[in-house]
Amino acid sequence: MKCKFLSVPVLVVLLFIGFLYYTTVFILIEEWLGLNTSPGLLNAIIFSGFAVASIACYVLAIFKDPGHVPATYEPDIEDSTTPIQEIKRKGGDLRYCQKCSRYKPPRAHHCRVCRRCVLRMDHHCVWINNCVGHANYKVFFVFVMYAVMACIHSLVILVCNAVHDFHKDREENGGSFRTSYIICGTILVPLSLALSILLGWHVYLISHNKTTIEYHEGVRAMWLAQKVGNIYQHPYDLGVYENLVSVLGPNIFSWVCPTSHHIGSGLRFRTSYDSNSSQAQS
Repeated sequence: MKCKFLSVPVLVVLLFIGFLYYTTVFILIEEWLGLNTSPGLLNAIIFSGFAVASIACYVLAIFKDPGHVPATYEPDIEDSTTPIQEIKRKGGDLRYCQKCSRYKPPRAHHCRVCRRCVLRMDHHCVWINNCVGHANYKVFFVFVMYAVMACIHSLVILVCNAVHDFHKDREENGGSFRTSYIICGTILVPLSLALSILLGWHVYLISHNKTTIEYHEGVRAMWLAQKVGNIYQHPYDLGVYENLVSVLGPNIFSWVCPTSHHIGSGLRFRTSYDSNSSQAQS
């Protein structure tokens, strides 16, 4: 099996993580508070916790299979427990992948990079050299969350250190540290902004129980529905809390952990039609 770490984007991410960790702990915290003091040690421990959690989730996101379509899968159009079957836009036939030579379950899509159909595919991410799909979506989300926390923590320490150094002129070793400030800030500011936007985007997607692909498909479906006077509703939107539970898990304390025991097979998902049918029966 080809090692997934042997890609330029993954090596760049690991290089950035290593550089930011060394700069934050052994230069910024050491210069500002000192690692031999209680505040300095506490900040170093907290930042190290964010860094370790980020690296652990990053590695999991790289190596965890996003979910593939079983060779034996066939849609059952007569199954009364499946309220909807996704069909092709043109022709109205059941979705079938010509490249994989098998039917596609709901929310599955073919990835041209991975050369296979991925369950509940969100997107292919070059930064993890893997698809983000059903089985590793939560791991990817938690990784981004911890990465944002680590970047913001590092950025706060950088700003406090720069202010402290400005008021306390140390010319004997100020040059080398100021160079580190500039390099670290040049990386941290755009990285923190980009990751924060990415985190906000996926919080929005999770709260609406959508994938990135489904969002773009929904924009088109909404436009087509409005043209004929209809209202488009995303079929997998169960309400904000239920949407969060379906992706992050039923236990709120596990939302920050890269666990995914609750996700099911990925071949069928609850829809708003399930809720409507159960309410009608009751």
